[in-house]
Amino acid sequence: MIILGIDPGIARMGFGVVEETKQKPRALAYGCFETSKDLAQAERLAKVHQELARLIKLHKPERVAVEKLFFSKNVKTALQVGEARGVILMTCAELKVPVFEISPKEVKQALTGYGSADKQQMQKMVQLILKLKAIPKPDDAADALAIALAGARL
Repeated sequence: MIILGIDPGIARMGFGVVEETKQKPRALAYGCFETSKDLAQAERLAKVHQELARLIKLHKPERVAVEKLFFSKNVKTALQVGEARGVILMTCAELKVPVFEISPKEVKQALTGYGSADKQQMQKMVQLILKLKAIPKPDDAADALAIALAGARL
């Protein structure tokens, strides 16, 4: 099974593609794509749609796991991430890929067995589970791989 994990954002969106097999999971691809702050919000959201559609068509995931929006003190950022999540959900629906929404706590629980694990623990677990030589960079890509791994267990 191929799972695409998404760490939603408008400035930078992390993605991780994991293949879950009987032997072990393995990373097929990971990284981030960014939108310029110089673009209008509608243009940034269109870019999120285009990049996500490209990833889905390229990797043909059987499901997409998306991190749920967590509480944010910055209302403007929260609204922009919420809009990006809406585009993600719409793109997946349009391409007929099932979406699973996962809270940060659920991701931490799935990977470490501890729902309050810190970012460094999560990144180290991603590296160990996927047998990577180094912790994936940037952080958004590591987070997306964690979300994909948790999504494989749903």
